[in-house]
Order: sequence, then C-alpha cells, then structure tokens
Amino acid sequence: MKNNILRVLAVAGLLLAGLGFGSAQMASGGAKGEKAGPPGILTRGEAGAILPTSVFYRGQSATVQARNSAGIRMPGGKLVLAAIVDTGGYSTSVQQTYQAYLITEVPLKLGGKTLAPGAYGFGFVEGDKMVVMDLGANEVLQAKTVRDAKLARPNPLQILPGDQGGYRLYLGRSYVDVTPVI
Repeated sequence: MKNNILRVLAVAGLLLAGLGFGSAQMASGGAKGEKAGPPGILTRGEAGAILPTSVFYRGQSATVQARNSAGIRMPGGKLVLAAIVDTGGYSTSVQQTYQAYLITEVPLKLGGKTLAPGAYGFGFVEGDKMVVMDLGANEVLQAKTVRDAKLARPNPLQILPGDQGGYRLYLGRSYVDVTPVI
C-alpha cells in the first residue's frame, strides 16, 4: 500500500513538473508564433512568420507582404515588426501615405519623436518625411527621413543597424532612425 502511494505521488510529481515546464516554455515564447531567440534584427522569413497575413486599417483589411517585412527582437522577447501592405482597395490619397504597417510592443523613438506601443500605418512621403497614422488614418507622428545613396542593395522594406545601438527602417533607399525605448 505504501509503495502504491509513493508511485502515485511520483507520477503526480512528474506530471506537475511537466506542466510547469510547458508553462515556462509558453511564457518564454516557446509556442507557435514564438518570440524566443536572441535580440536583434529579424530576417524577413522570421518577421513574415510572426506577422498576421492581413491587417486592419481605415475600415478595410490589407494583405501583408511577408516577403517585404522586417523586425527587431528586444531583450526579453518583445517585438517591433514592419511590412509593406497591398493597398489596392484604398483611395489614392490613403495609398500615398499608407504604404506599410508597423506593430511595436515597445515605445520607439522615430527620428527623435516618441511613438507608443501599438499598431500603425505608415508611409514615406514627399518632402523627406515619414508619416505614422493610427488605425483610423489619423496622423500621430511625422519624422524626417534620410536618403541613403550608398546603400548597395535597397529592398522595398528592411531594417539595418543604425548608429549608437539603434536601427534604420528603410523603404527603398530612404530611412528613418528607430531607437527602442526600453
């Protein structure tokens, strides 16, 4: 009888340990859509796998171009993701400013201006400006962009290392400085 009780307790202990491991793995991002991995720039494959296939903006859904996506993984696993979107169903005036989608789990400095965590539409517009809009197409931030004539291979959208531990978010040859506030 004593051996049976010990066996039951041993099995229960193993089950609880397994559940604890599974919970810890989930908390650290071990599930599908995981955030686990080293901090730094994500490849377009990594970013594309995490991003939703379509996003909501200004009353419509737009398809995300995973092949034109990028991201940053912060220490602790929080993410900054960006992707070009298909805006074919939007009016011409919206298409001019809404070229890509930005999701950030941390505050960002964009060109020296602070952007709160959230989901946004953005575009690089005439006059060397980045315009960031909330999901209702209301402008929340403008930042100065810089044209990088020395960029050897511009992609439609990419994130590259910037100055002093920051990053550069590029659309073509133009970029804006991005610094996570952590």
